[in-house]
Amino acid sequence: MVNQPRGPDGRWIKYKYGAGALVTTGVVVAATNGIGGGAATSLDSAASQALKGKISSKKSAQKGRHSEAWQRLGWRGLKKQAKRELKCGPHSFGEVQRFLLRHPCVDLDRMLVTVDDGAGNTIDVSVAWVKMPKAGEASDLKRLIDKDGTGNVLLFGEAPPGSRFTGENYDSRLAKKLVVIAEAAPATGRPSETTLETAVEVAVEFPAP
Repeated sequence: MVNQPRGPDGRWIKYKYGAGALVTTGVVVAATNGIGGGAATSLDSAASQALKGKISSKKSAQKGRHSEAWQRLGWRGLKKQAKRELKCGPHSFGEVQRFLLRHPCVDLDRMLVTVDDGAGNTIDVSVAWVKMPKAGEASDLKRLIDKDGTGNVLLFGEAPPGSRFTGENYDSRLAKKLVVIAEAAPATGRPSETTLETAVEVAVEFPAP
């Protein structure tokens, strides 16, 4: 087994499909060689504030407080759509679809939100909650989805697969019989990779609608 590193929040740093890119949910630390002491202190302070905002945002998300979660990042929710399905097989693709046809889910909730990052950009964040009959099946499903090139549940607002949500900004969460999947993509402007990663790290904490 590979000795896989953990991020600052204790989660495993994950790899996910999409354009052959290596995706992590950890914090990127920039080298400060050649940067003056004052500048380095300023960067440390900004990073600390960003981390505090993310932590408090996740706590709000866990309580289902959508607007508050985005506001704690200095962002604003613009619109939200949600839909429930009783079958997962028709709304998935790749190996994940084959798994869900063999092991039908209990239900599938999907949500698409658009947020303003306060820097002139908007981001689409799609979240799926897959409820399985057994915790073991949920664990197997998450393990499969987290692998590179295995497919996924069709996210709300995605057609055909991978046209908008490519897996480059992705996170997932396991909660007993529930698997939560979140992906983000730019809607307008050019949000940074850090912004897109933050969006999915917060969104994956939301309870099912």
